[in-house]
Amino acid sequence: MQGKALPGFRDFYPEELTLRNHIFATWRSVAARYGFEEYDGPPLEALDLYTQKSGDEIVQQLYAFRDKGDRDVALRPEMTPTLARMVAARVQALKKPIRWFSIPQLFRYERQQRGRLREHFQLNMDIIGEASPLADAELMAAAIDIMRGFGLTASDVQLRVSDRRVIRTLLTGRGIKEAQLETAFAVIDRSERVPKNVLEEMLRDAGYGKRETSAVFDVAALRGQDALKAASETGESLGQAVQALESMGLGEFVSIDLTIVRGLAYYTGIVWELFDAKKSLRAVAGGGRYDSLLDLPALGFGMGDVVLGELLKERGAVPKASTELGAFLIAVGGDDMPAMLQLAHAMRERGIAVEYGLRQAGVRKQLELASARGAARAVIIGPEERKDGLAVVRDLRAGTEAKVPLDKLLNGYFD
Repeated sequence: MQGKALPGFRDFYPEELTLRNHIFATWRSVAARYGFEEYDGPPLEALDLYTQKSGDEIVQQLYAFRDKGDRDVALRPEMTPTLARMVAARVQALKKPIRWFSIPQLFRYERQQRGRLREHFQLNMDIIGEASPLADAELMAAAIDIMRGFGLTASDVQLRVSDRRVIRTLLTGRGIKEAQLETAFAVIDRSERVPKNVLEEMLRDAGYGKRETSAVFDVAALRGQDALKAASETGESLGQAVQALESMGLGEFVSIDLTIVRGLAYYTGIVWELFDAKKSLRAVAGGGRYDSLLDLPALGFGMGDVVLGELLKERGAVPKASTELGAFLIAVGGDDMPAMLQLAHAMRERGIAVEYGLRQAGVRKQLELASARGAARAVIIGPEERKDGLAVVRDLRAGTEAKVPLDKLLNGYFD
């Protein structure tokens, strides 16, 4: 059978799956250290779960269809609506704050570009039922510690944090009307990616004069403590969250940057994105507070495997092999096969990864296969070794060998 994967979808050969498993393991390890519980939901949901929050226009971006039960359904494009549905179903019984994480596969029918496919896996971490800015700091710290778990430092990644309440205060304080805020947010969000003349045209089309246009760009330019001072009381939560990160020793990873807005309108407070330091890739992660979505204080972030995988490859932080063989076992002749199989199974029961040839061949051919499989050692059993209860252990990298008692092979020799 011939063919290839659909556009925007991936095959995971062993080396790609090794990387994916490495990413998942690090995600789960950090989430567990932060006290988060794992949950999951169905990959197929009712279409209106997404349209009721994002409008009918989102359908063009979804894998949506009518199923055999005459229901309008869609493959999940994000996890937050599923999370909201699940929490709402048991909201009274769940102990607050809820600290949950998941690693769903998500699907969007959209134009492919670097760092964005039509499917990807994504870590989602959410805290529900807590309004304190320490909760915001907790999620940002988890994202940073995930990066540190991959061996990355502040010279590799930077977390840029903002607050939509701060931006709103600064804009309205400069004369921007409520009806104009949506356009202002969109311009600020794109201010690093889109030429200034294009953004100015967007503002003119929305009825902005020169004074209002200047005000929008002035707000977008605010950084660090200047942003907090300008925002006065509305910057208190942002300041507390950043201070908490500094107390954790993570301050070098963090900067206040009011160009971070996040496109989804349901964000209500602190928002942030994590980028590679060179800004050559899309955001590695992003999230924020969405208190209006659940009728409960809520916040969360997503971190996709596509951009993260590219970053790890660029930094040389990719694991080498999915399975590292402790040894490759070799039977000299057919009569030695039962003893070799017995040893192989005993070693596997003790947690040692071993392999052997599945058909009888000469020792030389078997050694060539051992090298091709990346084994560090070959364990050779012949008539003399069987008689003496030994095996010849050959170091395939150093070229040395020694006779080792079988019981020693099973008790700490490969540790």
